[in-house]
Amino acid sequence: MPAKKRSSSSKTDLPSTLERSPKKAQETWQKTHDSAVEEYGEGERAHRTAFASLKHSYEKVGDHWEEKDSKGPSDAQAARGGADARRTSGRGDTAGGVNANASKKHLYDIAQRLEVRGRSQMSKDELVEAIQRANDRSTAKARKSSS
Repeated sequence: MPAKKRSSSSKTDLPSTLERSPKKAQETWQKTHDSAVEEYGEGERAHRTAFASLKHSYEKVGDHWEEKDSKGPSDAQAARGGADARRTSGRGDTAGGVNANASKKHLYDIAQRLEVRGRSQMSKDELVEAIQRANDRSTAKARKSSS
């Protein structure tokens, strides 16, 4: 089913993290998802394609997506692109929306905003993992409070 708004409700078929994100992020995901549904059919592949497109311009911070300072792949899997990314998708190779290609300072600043403990002693890879965990906790909390 395309990601357009339902007529009987104000809710959309957007993932919850996008419902809390800027309109431009929502539109990016929707347009890519709808195009992928036409190309591949509804399902996981359409969702992966939409998120891959989103992650070139946005990064996940807490329970929502924010525009990145500069466009580009967010992790090694996204940088491979094409058939290589499709072969490895679903194996945990992504950074879950964290901009793993950002500077350590940027990652530290995000970790500080998310109140990640021990961030000053972490390597860049550790910061990425800690931000992913903080994002997951924040998203779970937001979903629980909206139920």
